[in-house]
Amino acid sequence: MFNKLFNNNNGNDDIESQLSKENIPKHIAIIMDGNGRWANKRFLPRIAGHKEGMNTVKKITTSASKLGVEVLTLYAFSTENWKRPDEEVQFLMKLPVDFFETFMPDLMKENVRVHVMGYHDVLPKHTQKVITDAMDKTKNNTGLVLNFALNYGGRAEIVSATQAAMRELLAQELTPDDLTEELIAKHLMTHTFPDPDLLIRTSGEMRVSNFMLWQIAYSEFYFVEKHWPDFSHQDLCEAIATYQNRTRRFGGILK
Repeated sequence: MFNKLFNNNNGNDDIESQLSKENIPKHIAIIMDGNGRWANKRFLPRIAGHKEGMNTVKKITTSASKLGVEVLTLYAFSTENWKRPDEEVQFLMKLPVDFFETFMPDLMKENVRVHVMGYHDVLPKHTQKVITDAMDKTKNNTGLVLNFALNYGGRAEIVSATQAAMRELLAQELTPDDLTEELIAKHLMTHTFPDPDLLIRTSGEMRVSNFMLWQIAYSEFYFVEKHWPDFSHQDLCEAIATYQNRTRRFGGILK
């Protein structure tokens, strides 16, 4: 059973200094929820919330990098988001262009490497080009990996990985009985990254929404009521502090 953990800010601005530098999550995944509700609350169009959410991506990427996080995966657009109004989808497809045009100098300065996972072949050509260019420009950077999940769905990824694993077995004249977790994991879009240690979802919702279903099997979950545009460096530190106060057993018991 998942426990709902709300962000209670007690005015402690020094929480970062209390974090254990030896226990920073290597991989943090975030479901960036609440852009539309943030805008509606201010009587603004939904796209204004997405634009402000993009600015939060910049801030949290910088914060995660400075804290020593190795991989930051952000759920930017799901395979289900195509159901949204056309105007909103078109705006979301243009956001990567605006993001990388304005933030690329900072990404290079922070030594951040961009990675984008998902089903890119159906994305607009201008979106495909900008994400390809961003990955190419940052490919030699050795710091934080900023991994965007764009046109991504967890169930579809598991199906694709299983299909690829089965093709590998057939090529070796093996049978379905030879299929293993390790072989499926080898074909996941995150196969070069560790699984997320910490999954954060903003805006108060308590579900994973088809996000990294395989990879979050033993992730720690953190749910916060704030909408994504309001999520701050302080909030990230509080999420990490909560993570550090938990005991991870991975199905085992304490000795």
